[in-house]
Amino acid sequence: MQRPFEEGNNNKVVVDFDTAKGKISKFCSYQERAHAEVEQKLYSFGLYSSQVQELIAWLITENYLNEERFAIAFSGGKFRLKKWGRIKIRQHLKIKKVSEYSINKAISGIDEVDYQNTMRTLIKQKWSVVRANNIYELRNKVARYLINKGYEPELVWDHTKNIII
Repeated sequence: MQRPFEEGNNNKVVVDFDTAKGKISKFCSYQERAHAEVEQKLYSFGLYSSQVQELIAWLITENYLNEERFAIAFSGGKFRLKKWGRIKIRQHLKIKKVSEYSINKAISGIDEVDYQNTMRTLIKQKWSVVRANNIYELRNKVARYLINKGYEPELVWDHTKNIII
């Protein structure tokens, strides 16, 4: 078996299987992790592919690693703390190689009332600080801000149309 080739990463720490098992269980216990993130960490230990797959299977059976649980925690945190919209959360979960099923489950876990209220709050906050020459420019700037945060354009435009100076 060959070790996986990673270009530009010559600083691998080679550890034995049992040490890697202990380290990766602590790594997964600290916070929820994506499968791809854990796999990358295991390869950085200098393990063989078969060892990495064996450890990932062990982590799943011992419930250290759960993709659905990770996706729900990730989406909830990004929504509550960073006020991201569904589109941005979905994109970042795809970057982390999370399955479509887990992404959909996580996105559907965001409460619709909280989502609408957060969007209204963000619109009001941005509305009060943006400077523009006319109402159309002001609405456009506020809408672009929310769309960049990952909110659905049609929802954003519906909400910004209803705001009156």
